[in-house]
Amino acid sequence: MKRWWMVAIMSMAALAPASAKDLKITIPRPSHLTPVQKLNQEGVKAIQKHNYERAETLFYKAYLLDPDDPFTLNNLGYISELQGQVERAQNFYSLAGEEPTDAVIAKASSRHLEGRSVKEALAIPDMPLQINHDNVQAVRLLSQGRAPEADLLLQKVLKQSPDNIFTLNNLGVAKEMEGESDAALQYYDQAAAIKTAAEAVVTLNRAARGRAVNELAADNARLLRKRLAAHTGPETEVAELNIRGVSAVNRNDMKAADQNFRKAYQLDPNNAFALNNIGYISEIEGDRESAEFFYEKAQSVPGAGRPVGLATRRTAEGESLGQVATANDDDVAKVVDRDRELRRLRREPILLHRRDNSVVQEPAAGQP
Repeated sequence: MKRWWMVAIMSMAALAPASAKDLKITIPRPSHLTPVQKLNQEGVKAIQKHNYERAETLFYKAYLLDPDDPFTLNNLGYISELQGQVERAQNFYSLAGEEPTDAVIAKASSRHLEGRSVKEALAIPDMPLQINHDNVQAVRLLSQGRAPEADLLLQKVLKQSPDNIFTLNNLGVAKEMEGESDAALQYYDQAAAIKTAAEAVVTLNRAARGRAVNELAADNARLLRKRLAAHTGPETEVAELNIRGVSAVNRNDMKAADQNFRKAYQLDPNNAFALNNIGYISEIEGDRESAEFFYEKAQSVPGAGRPVGLATRRTAEGESLGQVATANDDDVAKVVDRDRELRRLRREPILLHRRDNSVVQEPAAGQP
């Protein structure tokens, strides 16, 4: 994260001796914590336990008691940053830096800050807020199963900071969800090789919070390799090609989608998902006759009753493949019938079109 949570040390001065003869050192009693300090300390403990919702509540209570406390303002900035709220985080950090204070940091999420003043801490540059915000947003998208969108977002972030460990690990997760295992392993391995104490905070798996990101990336790579070793063969390859194709459609890369679906079809001409997906691409390209052919075939082959996992239309996920193919076929048939009726009413000649939609010039009557 760009910033850090922190709590203060209260400075205490010893009383000076009256003379060398009656030398004595008076050790002052520990100062009582103010309600604001107590709330900040409780909030920090909640963060250490990865209970960020409770930490936010405690910091806001402290803010209501003293809106000018620099520690509270900084901690609210930290929580806002975790939530991906860039502007709010920046506002809190700016307010914290404007407050005059000589207080020293007792505990912080970054150990090298402990013992420094608040002003020093807030002046230390780190990764841009926007990069952190985009990674938080990507994790949200991944948690909703929207891997293609997360992939596109993270690719932009990676261009700004090619060695950002959070971005690399998150890209590995996105690629794995999209069926691109080789690319996922590449990103996981890159993240695992980075030597850093950075910890995961916003994660898909709550149990992973607080763990070192490079360790998580190494575990992700190991588990993926184990899964790939256990599931080899044409069926696994076909399933992965279908996932890649659907992800490519969601990224609006129809060429890559068509290539993946065609490869899956070549490996298994009776794969219901590949047939339905080729029909979908044919429909998008305007080749409705081919779309009808593939949709009809998808309804009759073995596997048509299996539920759809990843789909371009989220409402289709969970339905049987046969239901989806039937609905697609019905939609195309309606469009074909409508176009045929329109041509009949206009009395237009029936033309033969190539796949690129160019018209075939037929020879005149009497010519070969």
